[in-house]
Amino acid sequence: MVMKKLLTLVLVTRPNQVLLGMKKRGFGMGRWNGFGGKVEKGETILEAAKRELYEESSLQTEKLNEIGQIDFEFVGDPQILEVHIFTTTEFDGDPTESPEMRPKWFNVKDIPFDTMWPDDHLWFPLFLSGTKFKGYFLFEGHDKILKYTLDKVDTLSSE
Repeated sequence: MVMKKLLTLVLVTRPNQVLLGMKKRGFGMGRWNGFGGKVEKGETILEAAKRELYEESSLQTEKLNEIGQIDFEFVGDPQILEVHIFTTTEFDGDPTESPEMRPKWFNVKDIPFDTMWPDDHLWFPLFLSGTKFKGYFLFEGHDKILKYTLDKVDTLSSE
């Protein structure tokens, strides 16, 4: 039986820039990524996204737009990671380092894809253009994509 684990990912942007965090521990350590994590019991996906953004970067927002949903499967792991991807341009506070993440603004022309998850360069152009998308990635280990699908969509299931 396939089990799904609900996760969030928040990408904060300002004109021509995106805020990424260097993951300092745990899953994805050593990679630049957006801010997010697991949805806790009794929490909505949106509430989890806001909480994780705050815990990892000290930024607060009331306005998140869901832009994507990707299912990640890893060979040998029965659990599928269902990641809901949000974006915002409206936030309060200054990005601050947390025990989990070290935030840094990147120009959209200088996004460090070589030190990010291998799938990011495939869907980031959709996110940056404001296009909603759904995808599926099958990984062997954490560096090799065996197969994937990526489709533009008009709406996402949680909208």
